[in-house]
Order: sequence, then C-alpha cells, then structure tokens
Amino acid sequence: MATAAQPKPLQGEPMTVFMGPQHPSTHGVLQVKLYTDGEIVERAIPNIGFLHRCKEKIGESIEYQAYLPYTDRMDYLGAMNNNWTWALAVEKLCGIEVPERAEYIRVFVGELNRIASHILLLATFGLDMGAWTPLLHCFREREQILDILEELSGGRLCFGYVQPGGVMKDMTPRAMDLAKKFIAQFPARLDSLNQLLSYNKIFIKRTADVAVVSREMAIDYGFTGPMLRASGVDWDMRRDETYSIYDKFDFEVPIGEGRQGTVGDCWDRYFQRILEMYQSVKILEQVIERFPEEGQYKGKVPARLKPPKGGEVYVRTECPRGEVGFYIVSDGTNTPYRMKVRGPSFCNLSILEELTKDMFIADLVATLGSFDLVLGEVDR
Repeated sequence: MATAAQPKPLQGEPMTVFMGPQHPSTHGVLQVKLYTDGEIVERAIPNIGFLHRCKEKIGESIEYQAYLPYTDRMDYLGAMNNNWTWALAVEKLCGIEVPERAEYIRVFVGELNRIASHILLLATFGLDMGAWTPLLHCFREREQILDILEELSGGRLCFGYVQPGGVMKDMTPRAMDLAKKFIAQFPARLDSLNQLLSYNKIFIKRTADVAVVSREMAIDYGFTGPMLRASGVDWDMRRDETYSIYDKFDFEVPIGEGRQGTVGDCWDRYFQRILEMYQSVKILEQVIERFPEEGQYKGKVPARLKPPKGGEVYVRTECPRGEVGFYIVSDGTNTPYRMKVRGPSFCNLSILEELTKDMFIADLVATLGSFDLVLGEVDR
C-alpha cells in the first residue's frame, strides 16, 4: 500500500526509467519519469502535453455552434457528455429553452455513453492486470451501445449529437428497440463479468490496498466523479446540483466501502464504475418507460448565436470521468471572448507523484489503470 512517508534511503544504484509516452499502461500519450531503486518507485513525475491542441484558445476564435466537434475530442470516450456540457453552457448564456423530448433523449444518450466508457475501463484495467478474456466480452457489450449511438448520430466515437437547443436528430424506433434489448440482457452479463474479473483472487491481490486515496486527499486534489466517490465522498452532480431532468429519475449514488481492502484503493476505484453501470441501467429503464410520444427534439435556435455583451457562465456536469466544466465570457459577437475548460482527468492525474512514493512499478501500472485517464482531456 502506498503511503505518504518519506522515501527510504536507496539500497542500490538509482535508475531513471521513462514510462511512455507510448506505453500500453498509460492509455494514451503520457510519459511518466520514474526514479527507481530496483523495482521500487522513489518518485514518479507525469509529463503531459503531447496531445496539446490549444482547444481553449481555438474556442475564442470560432462560432459557438462550430466549437461542438472540439468537445468530442477532449474526452473521446465520453463524447456525448462533453457535447451536452457545452450545449448547456451555451444555452444558459443565450437563454435557449430545451424541449422535454430533447431532454429525455439527452439523458438516454448520456447514460449509454457512460456505460460504454465504464465498460471500457473494465476491459483495459483487466488487461493491465494480465486478464485478456474480459476485454473480449466488454467490447461485445460496448459495440451494442455504439450501434445505438450510431443509429442516432451517424458516429461511433465522436458524435456532435447533443447541440444547443436539443439534439441533432430525433429518436428512432430502431434505436429504442436496440436499447430495450441491450438493457434487458446487460445486468446479467455484468454479473458474469464480475465473477470473471472483479472477484478473481489474483485481480484482488493486485488491486486491493494499493494506492489508497483517503477522503481528505481526494478532496484536496480536486477529485470528482468515480474517483471521488470511490474514496467515500457522497457527491454526484446529477443529484446534488441537478441539471436537465435528472431530478425526475430514481437512482442511487454508490460510494467506495473498502469491500476487498481499504476505502479508496485501486479495487474500489475499479468497482465504482461497475456499480455506476447498474445505476445507469436503472436510469435508462425509467427514460424508456416515460419517454414522451410527441414533442420536438430541438428548440428554437438562431442560425448564428450572438450572446449579449458581458455575459458570463460556468456550467459543469457529471461526465464519465468526473465533472467537466465550461466557463464562457461573451462580448456580443458570435465567438466567445474567453473560454476555459475544467477537465477531471487533469485534476485526477495531479495526485500521481504523491500517491506512488515507495510503490512497486507493477503497482504503478495498477494505479494508472484505476485512474481511467483520457489524455485528450488532460492536454486539451
């Protein structure tokens, strides 16, 4: 278990090892500079910026509607949720109303994308720990979700579907039928995956009591989303600062309980995503049951948006990796005067150096895997 104690004196010859920027365990273009004593990590320094594309500055030079595709490519595994956050910020800035049917569609695609993101964590984290079989099962389930999202948006990774005022295209009967079939079978398959990986003795040995993040540390380092809840903090934007129509749905907010080790360890962070997938299914069942038979999928939106001069908004939502926030200042033109993004992966990564002191290199792999980073969001 990692501790915050001072590194012990080196027993052998110190060595510097570069992990990445192209390394399977970093899940993206991240370099970690390791100062090691044999297999012990004395210090791990993350080096980011390999994917930096000036997304915030670009946002100040193109129209509000034109920025939507850029949000897809920040957290490209939770693109629907990023679209949604940007749309909410623009709507608040411009005073745009969203029809009820569009809100139901937004929750529908947002929760499906959350499951698709979390199940990919299950697949890749298992692979990091040496388990190949779960990857094949998880991709089978994820492909079913992508079929639904492709039916609605035409894309399978970047969507541009949730737009200011509503969504790009109305719900289709085929998308609804596919969703019903998926939801009917997914919980049982998730139970099966739990038996295959979550409760595997080797997997538990590799992840329980490893890289424990206490409640206080999680708050101090700005954790949000599953990382924060895995450390025992009961906070979810969908419930506590609700937006859209989440207040109409009944769902629980699971938190880490140290089921196999200590609260806030790698196993808790992994299992937090499992528990949240069950809750996403619960929300989707209610969306399908109450889905409006009639209504508009998009409200009235001008062809060119020009918010009033001096407008200022900050909007944040509960995305798969935590809270994504957009800060926008308008100057009366059709482009933002100032735009800033708050990405959860950036904040989550900030604890790595503190967390990995005196840790085995193999445990560093487990630690990074449990963070579920997307480097496009870290660098922006």
